[in-house]
Amino acid sequence: MSSEMIIRRYRASDQDVVTDLWSRAVQRAHPFLGEEDRGERARILREADLVRAENAENWVAEREGSVVGLLGLLPGGTGEGSGEAPGAGAGAGVGGLVVAPEAQGGGIGRELLEHAASLHGALALEVFEGNGTARRFFARQGFTERGRRTDEETGHPLIALERAAPLKSVSWLHVRDGRLLSVRTRGNDTFYLPGGKYEAGETAREALSRELREELGLVVPVEDLSEAFVIHDVAHGKNGRRLRMTCFTGGPQDIAPVPGREIAEFAWFDRQEARERCAPAHSQVVNRLIAQGRMPG
Repeated sequence: MSSEMIIRRYRASDQDVVTDLWSRAVQRAHPFLGEEDRGERARILREADLVRAENAENWVAEREGSVVGLLGLLPGGTGEGSGEAPGAGAGAGVGGLVVAPEAQGGGIGRELLEHAASLHGALALEVFEGNGTARRFFARQGFTERGRRTDEETGHPLIALERAAPLKSVSWLHVRDGRLLSVRTRGNDTFYLPGGKYEAGETAREALSRELREELGLVVPVEDLSEAFVIHDVAHGKNGRRLRMTCFTGGPQDIAPVPGREIAEFAWFDRQEARERCAPAHSQVVNRLIAQGRMPG
């Protein structure tokens, strides 16, 4: 996420700007729905979605003091239509996701979706079949089709989409002489960042401290670990499942790793080597570290 953008709860004072944003965005996305040209959908949003929907959970993306995106979540609910939730049982339904037309293409929609996933896990929604831009966007974010129905209000077909909860992992960022520490598990030719998955009841720092001990024989106290950033990507070798990887820095700088039972080898990679030999999320990590001046570009 850009350092200039924040995601926060919707406030009543946002109503006018959000209604305008929503109206402009859906007119662009749904030219096949005439009522949106008359602002009918904006009226519904104002009078129902943002005022009366007590069970809704609304968030906005704000950049440089201006609201540029809106996310509406409905626990167990779904998308653009008004019928039953095809994604019933999902962590949350995306009741609405819109980005200001002038801000589209900058990753705002993706960050809002990942924010929803971080809160609720699995997501479900509906999108009009005629909204090709949205369908392509959600496909890139890992959503798959679950079913179809006809929207009673408009008569247009709706497609139900869903995405499983992302896999959650923790990773350690250790850079030596501009090179990033990576590990390879036995029977695998791809390198990953040191770390792994949570065990029941663990915090992120506790999980990482344990993984570093098991993988590399390193003692890194929980209190020495500081969260650096979170990476969202496709999990390597998991059939398109999304990954939410929380990355930490801290701990000793002078280390002598000793590969544990599951680790075949460790190595320090520069930018090019990391991109050639490591899992997809590595590229995002390397880009962040370059931007922070911790690795050469």
